[in-house]
Amino acid sequence: MKILQVMAGAEHGGAETAFVDMCIAMHEAGEIIEVVTRPNDIRVPQLEKSGITVHTLPFGGKIDIFTGTRLRKIIEKFRPDIVQSWMSRAPSKVPPWKPSMKCPRYVHVARLGSPYKMKYFKTAEYFVAITPLIREHIMAHGVAGDHAVHVNNFAEVEPVTEVLNRADYDTPENAPLALGLGRLHPDKAFDTLIEVAARQPDLYVWIAGEGPQRAELEGLIDRLGLGGRVKLLGWRTDRAALLRAADMCTFISRNEGFGTVFAQAWAQGCPVVVCDADGPRQFVRHEEDGLMAPIDDVEAIGACVRRLIADEILAARLVHAGRVRYEAEFTKQASLQGYLQFYHDILEREGLLSR
Repeated sequence: MKILQVMAGAEHGGAETAFVDMCIAMHEAGEIIEVVTRPNDIRVPQLEKSGITVHTLPFGGKIDIFTGTRLRKIIEKFRPDIVQSWMSRAPSKVPPWKPSMKCPRYVHVARLGSPYKMKYFKTAEYFVAITPLIREHIMAHGVAGDHAVHVNNFAEVEPVTEVLNRADYDTPENAPLALGLGRLHPDKAFDTLIEVAARQPDLYVWIAGEGPQRAELEGLIDRLGLGGRVKLLGWRTDRAALLRAADMCTFISRNEGFGTVFAQAWAQGCPVVVCDADGPRQFVRHEEDGLMAPIDDVEAIGACVRRLIADEILAARLVHAGRVRYEAEFTKQASLQGYLQFYHDILEREGLLSR
């Protein structure tokens, strides 16, 4: 199949990372992939290094007519079977196929990682939702059940090429270490994680990510006198090595459509603490494969952290159960097959499979 993947995207973020991972996975599986995205010093080189053709467009607001016009020309030249858009900005720029276009019929598939307003998806014909609740949201707006599927993000990350040395981050080898992964944004509740660290005098915290909340988080760390124990590591591309270096993953978002981080922790054998945001509460089973606390409940989150520090048997049990969940539901192959089977079914339904 020829598949055009389209995402505007922020400079950094989990959806942006999932986008890159899936584009590369499809390309490696032998599908013909091209990408349209905003200029980005991380995403674009990763995709191009993998052998994928990348087109960059501004994806501006309503007055940006250039992106839509240029995207149409890219589509006409590439002649895709499927145009898949990601998040909410990109689908509003994807033109519907018309007989007057200089390319065969294509199908617009929109991938939703949050319950976005459906007004952005006027040209989308089929939908991929990354959680059951998001699929229900899509169907509640009149989309037929056979036009929307749930496909999990996959949790495979880059291989570990070098084991991280805690001393390089001024972190004692025997100190309990919690890892936070994600964009520095209020949704991710890193301010709450810092408050948790303030109440746990022996706990060290690494936060790997970048985003608009950096200055605010730096100020909070300074005010609480935690510069020695809480480290902002910036945006990282060694997720697996970070997870293996930590004693636990603290993924305590306030707002999370899915949250691939908890599944990445399962894949890397790192016990996970989550909060009951929409995404994690649909997947993580409290006391079985993770520990769950109420959103922004510093005391409850801290109690989960203390349990993992004190109870090695509990931590090992959560790790084992998480690994089982990962292998059953969150592998690259399972996610890739979900997308490709849906594409195949769409093209068959639309009478486009034999061309």
